[in-house]
Amino acid sequence: MDLFGDLPEPERSPRPAAGKEAQKGSLLFDDLPPASSTDSGSGGPLLFDDLPPASSGDSGSLATSISQMVKNEGKGAKRKTSEEEKNGSEELVEKKVCKASSVIFGLKGYVAERKGEREEMQDAHVILNDITEECRPPSSLITRVSYFAVFDGHGGIRASKFAAQNLHQNLIRKFPKGDVISVEKTVKRCLLDTFKHTDEEFLKQASSQKPAWKDGSTATCVLAVDNILYIANLGDSRAILCRYNEESQKHAALSLSKEHNPTQYEERMRIQKAGGNVRDGRVLGVLEVSRSIGDGQYKRCGVTSVPDIRRYVHTHGFILFLTCSDLYRIFAGRKITCFHSCKPAVDARYEAACNRLANKAVQRGSADNVTVMVVRIGH
Repeated sequence: MDLFGDLPEPERSPRPAAGKEAQKGSLLFDDLPPASSTDSGSGGPLLFDDLPPASSGDSGSLATSISQMVKNEGKGAKRKTSEEEKNGSEELVEKKVCKASSVIFGLKGYVAERKGEREEMQDAHVILNDITEECRPPSSLITRVSYFAVFDGHGGIRASKFAAQNLHQNLIRKFPKGDVISVEKTVKRCLLDTFKHTDEEFLKQASSQKPAWKDGSTATCVLAVDNILYIANLGDSRAILCRYNEESQKHAALSLSKEHNPTQYEERMRIQKAGGNVRDGRVLGVLEVSRSIGDGQYKRCGVTSVPDIRRYVHTHGFILFLTCSDLYRIFAGRKITCFHSCKPAVDARYEAACNRLANKAVQRGSADNVTVMVVRIGH
């Protein structure tokens, strides 16, 4: 399994004719149709169920893109001497890389949560717009570090609350200090160790109780290191990246996380090899996810805390969504319009979008807790 599958940038489509669909600045869900039993067959893009799969290509690499651009610019030009061509290309690439890499985009998170029909709120979340000082990264390699996470608890609130309080603290302690050969490989190892350590800490505390805690939690975490997003997730919560394409005047969405449930082939095979079984789409007929923090009674059955980790190079104009599992089920098949705004009172617009989405999910029959987080990426 490729834990570092780079996601492709959205394909550019021809510029559409002017009209309502080409307008910018529309608020999230402005075009949401009323709920009905026939909505699932309606036209329009599906935000969660019809997203393109992640690929393992390297099209998101900034250096590769710039090098290719320089190479293409030379086609059809008058032939230079080999030495002049070499020196000129290297100088141009160096200038473009320095100029692009010097721009670190800011990130700011917004969140809304609703208890829904549950007796208690079992979701938890964390927004840390800037933890650079806490991580103390090597300044020559890393300029800014941010962290965003959503935890969807089940069986109680203790696992999600524990993860929200401790996972980022473990991450900060394990974050690379000093010189490293490869930032990407080091960050990957840091995330894997952090999830493992956090799960072990909670299981140790849970097993010491009388009776033992049976709580569990999904986790969807985004670690932003400069302009690179590292997405680590367990379970069925999701991270979605929405980009507004200025040229085509359309929005494109990419799924940044992989859902883990026992009905998937690889997940089911791991569970069966560990001595467990899958009945009615659940581990032992009970647990609906195949990876989680906590759930100590199912760890011997192949339920693991090893996350999927994906990498994405982001640019200005992206919006990142982190949501609990029930949200995309509620809105599956319904037309959703993302928004792109550089107008004043941006914070209020993003907060309103989060609250509107959470409210709509409850109004449309979500029986679970609802948490939606939106991260604005810009200057």
